[in-house]
Amino acid sequence: MKKLGDLLRKYRSIVLYLVFGVATTVVNWLVYIPCIKLCGENPTNFQVTICNAIAWVVAVTFAYVTNKRFVFESKCTKKSQLLLEIVSFFGARVFSGIFEIFLPGALITIGLSQAIFGVEGAVAKAITSVVVILLNYLLSKLVIFRKKRSGKEEGEERL
Repeated sequence: MKKLGDLLRKYRSIVLYLVFGVATTVVNWLVYIPCIKLCGENPTNFQVTICNAIAWVVAVTFAYVTNKRFVFESKCTKKSQLLLEIVSFFGARVFSGIFEIFLPGALITIGLSQAIFGVEGAVAKAITSVVVILLNYLLSKLVIFRKKRSGKEEGEERL
């Protein structure tokens, strides 16, 4: 039991990142479903896109708050630094979203079109998911929520 506790402490940010990643996905669906239901029985492609965009913004906002507070414990409070942190977080998610959109097709083109549970291209989609999760984690840890070398967080007020 002690070894499990030691492992959890050692990999705390990774475990929390995965937990809040699942929660972010749930938030996305909890926003998307009622939004799409409001569109009626046969929503148009435009309505689906709008609902998906709304769900994405809410989910990424949730991810930002949980990553800032619990995963990376950013203490940034100075307005200019906070704005930079938020813009960087959303920008990183847009950047990784490009991989989410285009990487499966590229992987299928090079031959990774195998099906899982009857879903064509599922291997490419699974690889893409892993790449996007790793990319988001690394961008968050090394760029967005990185700690200054002095041990102080960016934007932290000096006493």
